[in-house]
Amino acid sequence: MSKQFYDDDAFYVEQKKYGLWQSHYPDDKGIVTSLTEEECVRATRFILQGLQEGWNDDTITYNGTVGGKL
Repeated sequence: MSKQFYDDDAFYVEQKKYGLWQSHYPDDKGIVTSLTEEECVRATRFILQGLQEGWNDDTITYNGTVGGKL
């Protein structure tokens, strides 16, 4: 199974057992496992962009408790 490098050798993807696709850093550390090559590349780019630029801090929190007596 050959390695296919993307984005100036920032990561590569390869097909694994049972038809799954996995992305890796150049040092062979795994990043993402997906069902298709396209989804693997897309998810890996999303993760690497988030790690490089920082994740969005506009998070919404929810409270799961119910106020009042039942």
